[in-house]
Amino acid sequence: MPGMPSEILPSPAPLDRRLSIAPMMDWTDRHCRFFHRLLAPRALLYTEMVTTGAILHNDPERFLAFDPRESPVALQLGGSEPEELARATAIAEAWAYAEINLNCGCPSDRVQSGRFGACLMAEPARVAECIAAMRGATAKPVTVKCRIGIDDSDEEAFLDRFVDRVAAAGCRVFIVHARKAWLKGLSPKQNREVPPLNHPRVARLKQRRPDLEIVLNGGITEPEAAAAALELVDGVMIGRAAYQTPYRLPAFTRALQDPGFADPDRACVLAAMRAHAAEVARHGTPVRAIARHLLGLYNGERGARAWRRRLSETMHEDDAGPGLLIPLAAPLRDEPAPPRADGSPALTIS
Repeated sequence: MPGMPSEILPSPAPLDRRLSIAPMMDWTDRHCRFFHRLLAPRALLYTEMVTTGAILHNDPERFLAFDPRESPVALQLGGSEPEELARATAIAEAWAYAEINLNCGCPSDRVQSGRFGACLMAEPARVAECIAAMRGATAKPVTVKCRIGIDDSDEEAFLDRFVDRVAAAGCRVFIVHARKAWLKGLSPKQNREVPPLNHPRVARLKQRRPDLEIVLNGGITEPEAAAAALELVDGVMIGRAAYQTPYRLPAFTRALQDPGFADPDRACVLAAMRAHAAEVARHGTPVRAIARHLLGLYNGERGARAWRRRLSETMHEDDAGPGLLIPLAAPLRDEPAPPRADGSPALTIS
């Protein structure tokens, strides 16, 4: 699906960071974002992390193009060289991103070998140089996503020192995953689960630096918890919950942004995704690239298992097309339904 230069895209709406959806490698691609936008019309969406090398040494459109209907979208960059980050930021000006974000939170070995991600938190002066260089290449907000610490660092002094140094370079927004990153001994998956969550630490950062916009990330799976967090910080970023149970996103929207927002009908969502799949198919995108993001659409509801099975068994077939993205049929309603997370009865699929 080709991108469109910023001069013919509508200006992005003012950023509302009360609700955002986290950048997730191999997941939050343009098709995932198109889907999430149907469920959360005002959320700030993020790209997967894009390295400076991918932009500087390849066709930028391959990594930067997106559908204007996804907006507002933030671009997350991975890199550690100020000059390269500035060049990548300047190139990204051709697309209407609402924000440019620097990844200082990914703990994977591959990212560490490139000297970026969470390991950058050990070098706040370098991060400050990167932020200053990026800000010099764009008038858009330049933000940082980080952890509360790395390895055996002291969570209080370490995070304060990092934020203060980077804020002095002009960064006004920090998205903080409320876990440490252990750079050795834990896999990326374990780093999302094993280090204990410390939401109060992020709240204390906001109390200490009320001049900054602080967004809390990590372990928030329920709209009620998100609403409570919003009393202490400026925004909440949803990660795996948005991917695993996407149909909860309307509830997050009601809790954080728009109390009157109604759950969109799944049939309408799927109709929009069928149209999207048909559109991108003209550019060679197989339907599985879209269907894989829809596996969780019915999670928590009657028929969820049948839905996942039907998609999984058909989306990889050679003749699979947009027609497979149709709602579940009535005969599948007799599958036992698991209880919903809030204790309310499961809904029947229509």
